[in-house]
Amino acid sequence: MRSNKILGITIIPETKSTVLEKIIKYIKNPTGFLHTISLNPENLVIATENDLYKKIVETGQIKIVDGIGVVLAGRLLSVEVGERVTGVGLMDELIKRAPDRRLRVLMIGGKENLALRLAQCYSDQFPEAKFNGLQGIGDIKNIKKGEEAKIFSIVAAYKPQLVFIAFGSPDQELWIERHKKKFTGCVIMGVGGAFDYLSSNVERAPVFIQKLGLEWFYRLLNQPWRWKRQLRLIKFIWLVIKQKVKKE
Repeated sequence: MRSNKILGITIIPETKSTVLEKIIKYIKNPTGFLHTISLNPENLVIATENDLYKKIVETGQIKIVDGIGVVLAGRLLSVEVGERVTGVGLMDELIKRAPDRRLRVLMIGGKENLALRLAQCYSDQFPEAKFNGLQGIGDIKNIKKGEEAKIFSIVAAYKPQLVFIAFGSPDQELWIERHKKKFTGCVIMGVGGAFDYLSSNVERAPVFIQKLGLEWFYRLLNQPWRWKRQLRLIKFIWLVIKQKVKKE
């Protein structure tokens, strides 16, 4: 049986509608917690460098193909990847569905007060749902005493159904894995810089650039400090070619 993997990570072909259906079904009858993970070239490269991170990604209940690079790699490797679903897009779709189901939504991370401001904005827009936001941790690589305890006291009291974590990869996924028992009954998703885009704090690429799959290049032009992160894209291309050659 042909393995449907890219760089050792199993790809489960999904569409946006099937992903949303799975999440809504879980919310109706929650057991354990539902970890949704975005796959892009950078994350897949990190998975080749970090065994724990690879395990977390591989065992994630839902994996969405976020980056256009993963779509192109799938074509080259004859791996079915399904529909491209961006993390920002999925978060936006879930928030739009929150009012009808009167969901409790918690946003953690991002810049100071950003999650709080975004939650207040959504509360005004969708009063039928409940939104809460907090930075939670000032520096994910240097967590201060008491920061996590405060987060978990809010989680216990608020009992969120949707949780969006914006600490950046791989830190957000590693943090979620360490504390998954605290999020029993939650749909939890690491969303990186989604808070910046959804709050218009950072301008997103025009739609036609998004459709061309060049959003990463648009971000690089507007945030040139990201160039070091783009080095992983070069490594991704090399590793994909290596996998292609090995298969043949």
